[in-house]
Amino acid sequence: MHVTIDGFGGNPQLLANEERIRDLLDRYPAQIGMTKIAPPFTYRYVGVKPLDWGISGFVLIAESHISIHTFPEYRHVWVDIFSCKGFDADRAVADMKEAFELAEVEVRILERGLEYPHSIRASVPLMHRERAEAAEAIGARAREGAAT
Repeated sequence: MHVTIDGFGGNPQLLANEERIRDLLDRYPAQIGMTKIAPPFTYRYVGVKPLDWGISGFVLIAESHISIHTFPEYRHVWVDIFSCKGFDADRAVADMKEAFELAEVEVRILERGLEYPHSIRASVPLMHRERAEAAEAIGARAREGAAT
């Protein structure tokens, strides 16, 4: 699952606090049951325009990554939480709203790994197709062996 959170109307002091963002990235994986595999990295970016600055940071987790990009002058934040392990997306959204005191958010939940069904019901047709393909391959080999 890949959850993207576009946050608006955040607290500029929180969005500008690189140490606080690094701390959030450091502790958050454990809070949602993930495994941090490297220390978080944060960077203060300053663009060509004076208002275009912010903090970008990420942490690698065994399940994938968490990233945060802030623009304090605009009171915006973008957060991505990507994991091959399930987690409570609603809780993650609430946590980020609280962490940055966001007035509003736009959330998208992307299902990743679509070739693998996420329910038993959805997996049944795939199972039948794979069994039929395997049976056909075994039959073809048997026919080839009988022909020689």
